[in-house]
Amino acid sequence: MARQIRLNAFDMNCIVHQSPGLWTHPRDKADRYNTLDYWVELAGILERGKFDALFLADVLGIYDVYRGGPQTALERAVQVPVNDPLMVIPVMAHVTRHLGFGVTCALSYEHPYPFARRMSTLDHLTGGRIGWNIVTGYLNSAAQGMGMTVQEAHDTRYDIAEDYLKVVYKLWEGSWEDGAVLRDRTARRFADPARIHRVTHEGPYFRSSAIHLCEPSPQRTPVLYQAGASTRGRQFAAEHAECVFINGPSQRVVGGIVADIRRRAAAAGRNPAEILIFTMLTAITGRTSREAHDKLAEYRQHVDEEAALTLMSGWTGVDFSRLDPDKPVTAAETNAMVSALEAFTTNVEPGRTWTPREIARHAAIGGRGPVIVGSAVEVADALQDWVANTDIDGFNLAYAVTPETFADIADLVVPVLQDRGAFKRDYAPGTLREKLYGAGRARLGADHPAARYRHGAPDADGSLPGARAVP
Repeated sequence: MARQIRLNAFDMNCIVHQSPGLWTHPRDKADRYNTLDYWVELAGILERGKFDALFLADVLGIYDVYRGGPQTALERAVQVPVNDPLMVIPVMAHVTRHLGFGVTCALSYEHPYPFARRMSTLDHLTGGRIGWNIVTGYLNSAAQGMGMTVQEAHDTRYDIAEDYLKVVYKLWEGSWEDGAVLRDRTARRFADPARIHRVTHEGPYFRSSAIHLCEPSPQRTPVLYQAGASTRGRQFAAEHAECVFINGPSQRVVGGIVADIRRRAAAAGRNPAEILIFTMLTAITGRTSREAHDKLAEYRQHVDEEAALTLMSGWTGVDFSRLDPDKPVTAAETNAMVSALEAFTTNVEPGRTWTPREIARHAAIGGRGPVIVGSAVEVADALQDWVANTDIDGFNLAYAVTPETFADIADLVVPVLQDRGAFKRDYAPGTLREKLYGAGRARLGADHPAARYRHGAPDADGSLPGARAVP
């Protein structure tokens, strides 16, 4: 039987996501990002195509590395303006029954106590279809907007993330016991205070003493995504993530990252086969190969390569305007998205180099990921080839033109994969985690670090994880 492929749609609550300039295409609807109609239409297309989830990117801050300021980003709408991604999820959940939602929320600038409530609320409103993409941020402009001079160092941000997760795990898993909610109208008892606990945390970055404000949601802890492919990011993903979003321009690069993450997960005591790994890819398809290539040629008339370099400069922390456009880009110390620079310098095929001009052309459609062009059969062949050669589980599919790219996948490519037994014909019942892992798996497994914070579960030293009943 063919290996099942998982598909997420990759979007962002802004005008330009991964294909700068293509918002000017006459069929593109990205400039309607600030309307509910856009998101309702998109959700309907994705559920029709049986996509596993809509993966919503986000960034706090402005891309102001290129040319030393924000002018190009502002003029070309390079991920600015950008609205809050959480706000659009409830309406999409209301018009769908199965589509999951993976939402990016940076933990660097919000205390975990209110954030835990926000995610529990979304888990309730979606019926357990919410996932959290854990990121630490990468723009100094975000840090400055929050009153800091400069963002924390790259690896320090992951130390902060470790401490942050301990707080939210305690709130989601340890504050309310199973059975704490009674809903007893006759006795006028909604909950049993003896089964609700104040959790305490004294860490290097966060302190908290609180009762979680929400009753247990269908998943308690949302499905945990992670999108950092640096060495430190991979270790963090191996220990905490259920779904990992990686990026690379070739199968060799992606396959090496996948193998390393699975090895690290096994060393951390987790089942490496249950770490679902997605790579970013853009697929341009049509009823025939010629139609698909004609679309690509049409799309290329609207690309903005300078805006693509603005994105790359923000991702890498390197001002590409200062580099010779025809000389290879070399590795450099960076405090931004380390993996973004590694993908074009140290983590490449032997003998391969990338110049800024080549990177700009590559990133102008689909960002840092590869672009597949062809008929539905050819695209399906390519997706299966990527899975076979890299051991990924699926794809975060970026768009060239929205929602056209997603509709083409849903209506043309998905039926081919279904006929081959490589894609589901219908959704499994239950929460997002159950759709990914099977019935009865609504909550994180016992091998996950969050499990040790459930009420009554002993810590490694035999003590309870800072929980006590409400006085």
